[in-house]
Amino acid sequence: MTLFVVTSNPGKLRDFAAATDEVAATNFRLEPLPGLKEIPAPPEDEPTFEGNACTKAIYYSRQASGALVIADDSGLEVDTLGGAPGVRSARYAEDAGFAPTSDMPTDERNNACLLDALKDVPEAARSARYHCVLAAAKDGRIVHTADGTVEGQILTKPRGSSGFGYDPLFLLPEMGKTMAELDASTKLAFSHRGRALKKLLTELG
Repeated sequence: MTLFVVTSNPGKLRDFAAATDEVAATNFRLEPLPGLKEIPAPPEDEPTFEGNACTKAIYYSRQASGALVIADDSGLEVDTLGGAPGVRSARYAEDAGFAPTSDMPTDERNNACLLDALKDVPEAARSARYHCVLAAAKDGRIVHTADGTVEGQILTKPRGSSGFGYDPLFLLPEMGKTMAELDASTKLAFSHRGRALKKLLTELG
């Protein structure tokens, strides 16, 4: 069965593909939704990850008649910041008007903004989690949803170069490494996105 995923983000596609291969290589094939770049994006203005994931899944499934479409919404929740950046994780620095340099890449800018927000917060109070919700829809109707989380801690400076988003700052205490320091197979075991997809594939099974 082909599952069309609503993303062109290469990091997300790697996570999804790795989880698909591990859980159900013979039953599912995951591919980006055809023509995704040509489809106007829907607003992502829901207050929860589940709300945004369902909105996107319903919207894009109506653009691909008969296809099973998967959409996700995910982000970082920092406890001392009241769960921020949360659903605004990808736009955190933009929302805050944080712009150290005009040519700083988005991920780097978001990380710098987070470090600035936590500059006076001690190490013991930097608990956080990655949270992902996936929604599968067909012809405008939600079929299943699933979520996954992974607990961690925010460092005071980035480490590693293998991840994306907030991975260089997200420490897994039990591993002593950040998400950006893990190889692909090890990261899969901890990935919030991978955990959510495994649940979803089991439900779709």
